[in-house]
Amino acid sequence: MRDRRAAQEAHRAREFEAFVAGAGGRLLHAATLLTAEAPDANPRACRLLTLALARTYACWHRLHGEDPYNRAREYLATRFAHEAWHQYAWQWYDALPLARARPHAAPAAGAPLARLTPQERLIVVLRLYEGVAEEQVAALLGLPTERVRAVCDRATATLLHPPRGPAPVVRPAKAAAS
Repeated sequence: MRDRRAAQEAHRAREFEAFVAGAGGRLLHAATLLTAEAPDANPRACRLLTLALARTYACWHRLHGEDPYNRAREYLATRFAHEAWHQYAWQWYDALPLARARPHAAPAAGAPLARLTPQERLIVVLRLYEGVAEEQVAALLGLPTERVRAVCDRATATLLHPPRGPAPVVRPAKAAAS
């Protein structure tokens, strides 16, 4: 009995290792896009991925034919949404010194999705990078499908047409001396 249980656990571990080897890189990239961190310095994305993989491993034996990638992606997205809500809720309390001391207050300036809000990043990553249907994103986030479509369209427009910088300063020409 003990040998059988050990063999099952070893088989489970090998299956999970194969899953992580195949899907880990893509999930890390999705997490990095969500957190808007630089790809070479992404501690929040690594933390999100670790939590998602740990949760997936914990329920590995209960998946019964369900796609583990979808489960990991779902947990990654909901965990990001939860953390972003708590992180950005602090912005209402800007007068508090703790709000300014938050370590993850702003995304990296060079990140491709840094101009987007966390909700916009989440929807764009799920819809465009991961290819999840609007209805599934709406169900996952608890939003109407029309809202997901509007947020995705607005975020895409922001990415495709970034705001221009300030206009150049035009100095009047000096009058010719007589």
